[in-house]
This record gives sequence, C-alpha cells and structure tokens, in this order.
Amino acid sequence: MPYTVDTARNIFSNTLAADVVPATTARFNQLSAEDQLALIWFAYLEMGKTITIAAPGAASMQFAESTLAQIKEMSFREQSQAMCDLANRTDTPINRMYAIWTPNIKLGFWYRLAEWMDEGLVAPIPSGYQLSANASAVLATICSMEPGQQITVLRNAVVDMGYDPNKIQGYQRVSEPVVVPTETSERQKVTIEGVDNPTVIQYMTNLNANDFDALIKLFAEDGAIQPPFQRPIVGKEAVLRFFREECQNLKLVPERGVVEPANDEFLQIKVTGTCQTPWFGGNVGMNIAWRFLLNPDGKIFFVAVDLLASAKELLNLVRR
Repeated sequence: MPYTVDTARNIFSNTLAADVVPATTARFNQLSAEDQLALIWFAYLEMGKTITIAAPGAASMQFAESTLAQIKEMSFREQSQAMCDLANRTDTPINRMYAIWTPNIKLGFWYRLAEWMDEGLVAPIPSGYQLSANASAVLATICSMEPGQQITVLRNAVVDMGYDPNKIQGYQRVSEPVVVPTETSERQKVTIEGVDNPTVIQYMTNLNANDFDALIKLFAEDGAIQPPFQRPIVGKEAVLRFFREECQNLKLVPERGVVEPANDEFLQIKVTGTCQTPWFGGNVGMNIAWRFLLNPDGKIFFVAVDLLASAKELLNLVRR
C-alpha cells in the first residue's frame, strides 16, 4: 500500500515527544490577557539568569522599528492597552501589522519591549501584581521544563498574538531577507553515528549552511515536513517557504541514528540530536528527533521534527 503523508507520520511511533509543550501552550492561551503578559515578563525575569532569552540581531528588526517607535511614544496606559490588544487578538492597526511578521520578527519585537521595560521606557507590570492561581501554575510548569521546552513554550506564547492573518484581505507575510548560504569550503562536516545516508547528511549540512535552494532539491515534489506540534507542510513550494521564514541560522547537531527498510522500497531513518536557534543561547539545545521517510529515488517524502520529552529520548532508536 503506497504511503500517504498521514501514514508516514506513524513511522517510529515509539518516539516520545514533549507533549507538555502543547498542553502548557493551551493552558497559557486560556489565561486573561493581563496574566499572559505578566507571565511572559515573570518568565523573562526568572530565566534570564540561566537562559539567554533572545539575541539582538537574530532577526532583521527593520520591519518592526516603526511599530516599536509608535509604542515607545505612547503613554504607559496606552502601551499597556496595546500589549493587551495583542494578547486579545483584537483588530487594531498594530495587531494587523504584527500578524504578518514571521516568528523571528515577533520574538525580536518582544525582546525589545522587555529591554524597554527594564529601562523604564515601556509600562512595566504594576508593582505588587499577583499572578492568578492558574497563571502561577503555568509559570511553575514552565520553570520545571527542560530549557529547550521552555523556549518553545515562550515562542508559542507570542507567535499567535495579534490579529488573525486569515481575516486580512491580501495577506502577505513579511519576513527577514534570506541570508547568504555559507560557502561550501566553510561548511562543517556532519557525521551521524549509525547513519551515512547521503540525503540525510546533506539535509543536515544544507540546513546548517542556510542553503535552502540545495536543501529543497532533496525533497520529492509531494514531499512534506512536520515541524514540532504542527500539521505537516506539504509540497516543495510550501516547504521552501517554511525553511526561509523559520529556519535561518539554525544549528543542527545530529548525534546518532538508525536506518530501516520500509514498505514499497521506501527507507525510514531516525536521527536524534540537538538543535540550537539564533534566539537563544548557544548552550541551550533543544533535544530533537528527525524521522525521515525516503522514497525509492532517495528523495525525502516526509520528515517529522519532534521536540523530545526528555534527554534520555535521544537514545530511543528502537522501532515499534
């Protein structure tokens, strides 16, 4: 029976993803706007000592500068309202602008606001503000997570704020310019214990080099990628757009893997390792599994990227 994207999602089904991340994100989304904003700020203060919350320059902030300047000129009361409007996803000019930014620009926007809160230029959380019991429980859960899971929840907390882009006529995403790929001679060689498949090796190498044009050539025409806790993105055009908008300057560190034959002359390969993002410190790696399904021509028909439940899952390469 030929594979479909839905059936492909079941390869290496024993892989334990960090389900605490979508569960915590869902709990965060149920909080009031005020609690959401306070929780983000408290998390920033709590983890700033051990996690680099964001790295200036990781995104091209030119697209957000005019909006940031507008907020900077507001009164504290107006600033608080603007941030609450973002959390409430109301229809405002700022929310419409925010909605069309890519995740990196949104993260840069909130990083800048956090800096300005520290400097007293943006309305801080009111002195003595107490999180609700539900918000306190969410914050406690975040603080108990592994660093890679923490940064994923914090990312998820802000990327869906703003107005619904599907309601914006003529919606077009605004993203950072694509960076120039690393020169071939300067690319670090990727080695994976147990895996020497050239397609998988090139996938890791090209992604680390920001060489998305070479990367997409590894995919079948109907190939798909499933980012953590998302529906699969299907088709080379959509996959390439995803890489350009959300995968610049990633550092994949694959460690080990296993190769197994699958049905209809397909090949399934599972690789585990870590991934570092430009927005968080170099010492904070997310524990990742990549589950590849290659077609008989050696092209990627499907790859799932899973944020793992724990570090010990890096050794879980057994098929079930």
